[in-house]
Amino acid sequence: MTGAATGAPEPAQDETALPHWRQTLAAMLVVQVVMSMAFTFSAPVLPLFLPELGVITETGLYLWSGAIAAIASLKAALFSPLWGRIADRRGRKQMVLRSILAIGLCTIAMGFVQDVWQLLGARTIMGIFAGYSAASLILISTQMPTGRLGFALGLMSSGQLAGSLLGPVIGGAMADLAQSYRLPFFVGGGLTLAAGAFCLLAVRESFTPPRPDAARPSLWAALRGIGARPGLAPLIAVLLIGQFATQAAQPIVALYVRDIVGTPPNLATLGGLALSATGLAGIIAVPLLGRASDRFGEKRVLLLALAGAALATAPQALVGSYPGFVAERLTLGLFVGSIVPIANALIARATPPGERGLVFGVTSSAYFLGNSLGPATGGLVAATAGLPYVFVLTTLLLAIGCAWVAYAVRVARPKA
Repeated sequence: MTGAATGAPEPAQDETALPHWRQTLAAMLVVQVVMSMAFTFSAPVLPLFLPELGVITETGLYLWSGAIAAIASLKAALFSPLWGRIADRRGRKQMVLRSILAIGLCTIAMGFVQDVWQLLGARTIMGIFAGYSAASLILISTQMPTGRLGFALGLMSSGQLAGSLLGPVIGGAMADLAQSYRLPFFVGGGLTLAAGAFCLLAVRESFTPPRPDAARPSLWAALRGIGARPGLAPLIAVLLIGQFATQAAQPIVALYVRDIVGTPPNLATLGGLALSATGLAGIIAVPLLGRASDRFGEKRVLLLALAGAALATAPQALVGSYPGFVAERLTLGLFVGSIVPIANALIARATPPGERGLVFGVTSSAYFLGNSLGPATGGLVAATAGLPYVFVLTTLLLAIGCAWVAYAVRVARPKA
């Protein structure tokens, strides 16, 4: 089996052709931080909220936590190529606004649910109509000059990490102070809608619709073409494997913290801190590893990130103290956050701008599929084998991903 190399680089987009790129990037960075923060308000609260909705057994908590965390990403995985295709035809900003509106309304609806099936339904609808990550990635990748693409995607990734750092801590503290697991949903939904209004006013898009008579392949034919393009399939698989491994532990972190510390009054806050630790380290590490990829090559940095994440995950299966667990989550964040922006930058450079909506719709499907399968599998493993084995599984998958990249991916370095 020969390794896969990236395809030819896309036609250059210079700064004169995209005069508003700085304003677009700055505005989207603000939106990214707010969206990530609002979306993760409920992360430490969700498994603690389930007993109010009738889930009272330990096994039920594990399974429902995984299922509810997974369902939105599963639906997003199925619908992302369709939304990406529409973005190529009608504009990327429209898709960003659509996704923000869907997330905001569905998040508010979650605060009103009365049973676990209603919560699952709200998450399902959100997954079908949301897809913010894919929409924002497509917008940024088409509105940045070619020479700024890696910088822009890295900055957006840092914004996502910053939001995911603040969100669980604020959401957990909010729930503890108000003695309400519903409040984070209402506040998160309101902030999401406010971010949408800001995006509508502040984001500029340079978009030329395709000619009505332009020949375009069917969606299925276009998907087959992406699968046959050298270099894309391995990178798409890396996104799926990386997200599967990193998300497997997400729905059970708060429950793992409960096993370590018991049930103090600030349990949601402690769970939020453990979740946020990974994002805190990522904010520091992602720009550094991004610069390292420019100097040493993207493949080497991907290998470093995957191997480091595996080595940081393994000890979490044996941790015996809360400070030790948080320290290990911090170490994980030094490596895991760089996998997605580096892979996405490589994919963007190998794809013409006019096709990035569909291509990033497909890559987002892989990303969301990992987001979906990871929590569902993590919840199932926790229910059947025990919480520590979730971290054992995650370690194995990251190690497999590292070996797969080392063996199968060849990256053509750009000419100086």
